[in-house]
Parts: sequence; structure tokens; C-alpha cells
Amino acid sequence: MTQPRLLHMDEDLLVIEKPAGLLSVPGRGPDKHDSVSARVQAQVCGALIVHRLDMATSGLMIMARHPMSQRLLSAAFERRAIEKRYVAVVHGQPASPTGDPWQTIDLPLRVDWPRRPLQKVDIQHGKPSQTRWRTLSRGPATTRLALEPVTGRSHQIRVHLQAIGHPIVGDALYGPEADSAERLMLHASGLTLAHPTHGQVMRFESEPPF
Repeated sequence: MTQPRLLHMDEDLLVIEKPAGLLSVPGRGPDKHDSVSARVQAQVCGALIVHRLDMATSGLMIMARHPMSQRLLSAAFERRAIEKRYVAVVHGQPASPTGDPWQTIDLPLRVDWPRRPLQKVDIQHGKPSQTRWRTLSRGPATTRLALEPVTGRSHQIRVHLQAIGHPIVGDALYGPEADSAERLMLHASGLTLAHPTHGQVMRFESEPPF
């Protein structure tokens, strides 16, 4: 498995490129200790997790260098002050109405308790969840999308795209059983944030490996 790649490091934060197939944080049991946080902490003493990506998702992650930075960055995520951009390849060709190229999926989500950790759309009891998307390119049977999650629910992008009939290629949880792709075609490709100490706007980009 490819190692996490360090893209940026200063006194307050790290920006890492996570490979697909690696947990963001250790799971339960000794067989699930290997993770982005464990590998980075072995190289950068005191590095702290700020947010997570699904194990199957690759792309940009932020880690903090100390507790104050962790608190400030976590608060920025909570108030949606950090812009996140993803790229995905989905089954089919989602319709793009004329006008604004960005479309919004607005469907509330909650955990599917009998099948947790899966999530599901629940109009009555789900938490408000919005994902913006636009078409980047189309193929014969798939479409490449740019995505911006407005909210940050677990598995949000994956469930929202399944809900509109266009699951992500390679999604073993929410995609069709016949899908034989080697990996989930979802990549965290962009992050824009104000530095937690000096406030300078920082932008990071990562090309999808698919």
C-alpha cells in the first residue's frame, strides 16, 4: 500500500495525501491499528487528527501539530469555514439542467441501524445534508463529477449519489454487486482554509489517481 504523502508542514498543521484502503484513525482490534494517524505520528511527534476520510477514499487530509491548532481547525470544520472539493466517477450520466452548472442534492441522512455503519436517506428523521455537484466529463457508461459537500455527514457523498441513481464506481457498500472496480472512485481533491494562527488563506490540490 502507498504511504501517506506529506504535502505541507508548518508549526501548526500538516496536509497529507491519504491513499485509498487505509483507515484515517485506528479501529478496534490489533489488526486495525494501521492508519493515517498512526503512520504520520510515527514521523511527526504529537500530530493530531482533525477530520477523517472513509477508508476507501483517497485524498487530502489535515492534521494538527498541537492541541490549540486542533481545536481551531475542528471549529473551522464545524462552522463550514473549510472548503472541500472531491472528484468521483459515477455510474450512468446524471442529468445537468441548463443554467447553473452546479446542482444540489438535498436529502437528510441518518445511520441505518440494522446495517450500521451504513447510512441511509430518511426524510422524516434524518439530519439535514447537502451535496453540490457538477459534471466534469462523460464517458459511455460513467460520468466524472466535481463535488462539494456542504454538510459533513458520514458517507454523505456516497449515499447522496446512490440516492439519485448514480452510485460511485467501485463502491462496495452502496454500489451494484456487479461492480468489479478495484477501488472506490472518490478522491478528496481540494482544500481551502484560513491558517489557524495567522489567517492566511491556504489552498491545496491533489490529482485523482483514476
